[in-house]
Amino acid sequence: MASDFILSKAQQGPPGYAHGGASAAILDEAMGLVVWAAGHKVAAVNIEINYHKPLPLNQPLALEARITQVDERKIFSTGEIKLADSTVAVSGRGIYVVAPQLFENVSLKENGS
Repeated sequence: MASDFILSKAQQGPPGYAHGGASAAILDEAMGLVVWAAGHKVAAVNIEINYHKPLPLNQPLALEARITQVDERKIFSTGEIKLADSTVAVSGRGIYVVAPQLFENVSLKENGS
């Protein structure tokens, strides 16, 4: 899964840069999304975020996330937010546990609504 985006002053932490919580939330959503999109009803049990460089506001950023391992009950994924020059600014790793009982009334198929 890949996406391009721009952060604005609404996500500001230090002047001119994104708050670390904003980048953590973006990676949390992306890493979980790839697992859900693969058809797994899961809950996150561990998320690790590594900050390499600050994310500038009002500049193009790229997001990538992928599943790296699938075990019987755990699915592992990783994600990266890259600067315009492809430098990795923030990276993450997530561990998700299969938990269908938490999502009994949730369908993973598109229903058109």
